[in-house]
Amino acid sequence: MDFSLTEDQLDLKKGAIRFAEEVLNDSVIERDRTEAFSRVLFAKCADFGIQGAAFPERYGGAGLDMVSTMLLMEGLGYGCRDGGLVFAVNGQMWTVQMPILKFGTDEQKERYLPGLCRGELIAANAVTEPGSGSDAFSLSTSASHDGDQYVLNGTKTFTTMAPFADVFLVYATVNRRKGFLGVTAFLVDRETPGLTVGHPISKMGLRTAPFAEVSFDDCRIPRRNRLGGEGNGSAIFEDGVEWERSCILASVIGAMERQLEQCIRYAKDRRQFGRPIGKNQAIANRIVDMKIRMESARLLLYKVAWMKLTQGKAAMDAALAKLFISEAWVQSCLDAVQIHGGYGYTVDYEIERDLRDAVGGTIYSGTSEIQRNIVARFLGL
Repeated sequence: MDFSLTEDQLDLKKGAIRFAEEVLNDSVIERDRTEAFSRVLFAKCADFGIQGAAFPERYGGAGLDMVSTMLLMEGLGYGCRDGGLVFAVNGQMWTVQMPILKFGTDEQKERYLPGLCRGELIAANAVTEPGSGSDAFSLSTSASHDGDQYVLNGTKTFTTMAPFADVFLVYATVNRRKGFLGVTAFLVDRETPGLTVGHPISKMGLRTAPFAEVSFDDCRIPRRNRLGGEGNGSAIFEDGVEWERSCILASVIGAMERQLEQCIRYAKDRRQFGRPIGKNQAIANRIVDMKIRMESARLLLYKVAWMKLTQGKAAMDAALAKLFISEAWVQSCLDAVQIHGGYGYTVDYEIERDLRDAVGGTIYSGTSEIQRNIVARFLGL
């Protein structure tokens, strides 16, 4: 097997690291404390080419292959300490932009993708409801016909970027009796009458990527805003969530690498009982475990990228990668806190924020329990 990467791919990662370190880390602690999203930094990510990386040049993208895109996102995660900002960028790319690219009409692609790739527009994926989380298709939000329009009614919650979104990808059911075969996807512009965004929802981590509730009260949208065919919403969602599970944690690999290097430096510099703490087996073993997790996670990620590139599908491997990387990141953050002792528990060392952000990875895009269920199903269990 050939694990080599091209010079262009390595340069992509290095360039993303330099960009993130130089541009994206100002006032991270304060922005996290105040739960402040920076539209300016989001736009700067787009100017650098992040949001358009995997999208065709005709829509303002770079047309990168999936392996190259993963390396770019890995570099972003290494250089940017703002996990919420990285999460917001990733969420838009994989759960909104990719479905529009794959299932949208030419008019929808031309209308939305250039602005999303350039950072002029922000998009939100509205699927989770107060009564449906892991059971994604038990939706109460409805879409009824009225001439050449659909009328949406219902409520979504935990909608990432809702307070700032210009367009929402909304999943609603046109026929509850059909179950998931009745779910349909719609593109709804923010100014549409009947759409209301609630107050931001405070949360444990990823605090610079705001969540909010979104409600639809006789919200009328034209038929041309339907994404894909009627009843195809579940297929669109499943395709989008596979992309999300495949790609959204690429940046975590970079963050794991950065954190590992930070722990090694600290273990060499910090002295207790007359010698560096890294000479203590208890500390060294934790660092070795962090290295093993990072390398294993990277191999899983690159395999998924290769499968998406060569085969187009990677449902089980995407679930495996999402499960392992998210849980490995949490455990490595816990190890990093222990290695730093009391300092690791403080805000200034920024490890506690990594830990708070990492916990979200075991929940969004399907909980760890859901990923295990997916893998078990592929194994015939």
